[in-house]
Amino acid sequence: MSFLVASSLTRRYGDEVAVDGLDLEVRAGEVHALVGLNGAGKTNLMRMLLGMTRPDAGKALIDGTNVQHASPSIWAQVGHVIETPFTYPELTVRENVTAAARLHGVPGDAITGQTKHVIDLFELTHWADARARHLSLGNRQRLGLACGLVHRPRFIVLDEPTNALDPAGVVIIRDLLRREAETESAAVLVSSHHLDEVARIAHHISVLHRGRLVGSIDPDGIDLERRFFDLVHTAELELQTGDIHA
Repeated sequence: MSFLVASSLTRRYGDEVAVDGLDLEVRAGEVHALVGLNGAGKTNLMRMLLGMTRPDAGKALIDGTNVQHASPSIWAQVGHVIETPFTYPELTVRENVTAAARLHGVPGDAITGQTKHVIDLFELTHWADARARHLSLGNRQRLGLACGLVHRPRFIVLDEPTNALDPAGVVIIRDLLRREAETESAAVLVSSHHLDEVARIAHHISVLHRGRLVGSIDPDGIDLERRFFDLVHTAELELQTGDIHA
């Protein structure tokens, strides 16, 4: 069953088309990766899928419901980190995660346990009582991810989640996303610039260029970088020659 469906999603900013008639499915139990050059439309697509911005055309569904009409019970099953992770700088790590748990509807008797679990999971225990504004960039990224995932969502959307993370943090994210998909049947959509990294966890890799899906890459294939640039180069030539609608 498809947990998320994007159908002909389109988003324009003046004369610029950020996302152009895009179709996408992310199924329960899989990690679906989006890769593309800067400005390809990854973040714009994710923001529409989460109802943060309205499409000019098309629709996005979560669990069969249009995101524009999704109920709080549906949003309680969604976890995301888009662009810069949001935290309260004057709150401690523990206070930030506790607040996120409450906002995401974690039952009161489970908040303490879930808070401790994700703090331990993201190896933030040493800084649990430190204010967020004193954390390093990498630890702020870990904290933002902990806040976004504290409620164990069924659907996970992460935009460049390994930005600023050290190798240990990258491994934590890699193991977590694969485990959530395969053990908890979560549907995971993740964007990245790092093909070799997403290939370790993704069941599907889709390539975006100028707001369009221009092809896919087999995560188990060889020479992934060449495959990526071949797809982007071909799509760009088609745009320039007018073989597809620009």
